[in-house]
Amino acid sequence: MLFKNLLQSDLATVGKYLGQAARMMVGVPDYATYVRHRKLVHSELPFLSEVEFIRNRQEARYGSGRSGGCC
Repeated sequence: MLFKNLLQSDLATVGKYLGQAARMMVGVPDYATYVRHRKLVHSELPFLSEVEFIRNRQEARYGSGRSGGCC
C-alpha cells in the first residue's frame, strides 16, 4: 500500500515536470510556476494576472507586432 502511494506520487511528479517541459518547448508559459516564484521570492510586489502574464510572455518571445509607426 505504501509503495503504491509512493509510486503514484512519483508518477504524478514526473507527469507534472514532463508537462511543464513540453509547454516550455512549444513556448507556452507556465503561469502557476510564475505565481509560485513571485510569492516565494518577490512577495512584496504585485504579480500579473494570467492574461497579462501570457500577453507579456508572447510579446517577449515574438515582439509586440508593431512596426514602430503611428498605427
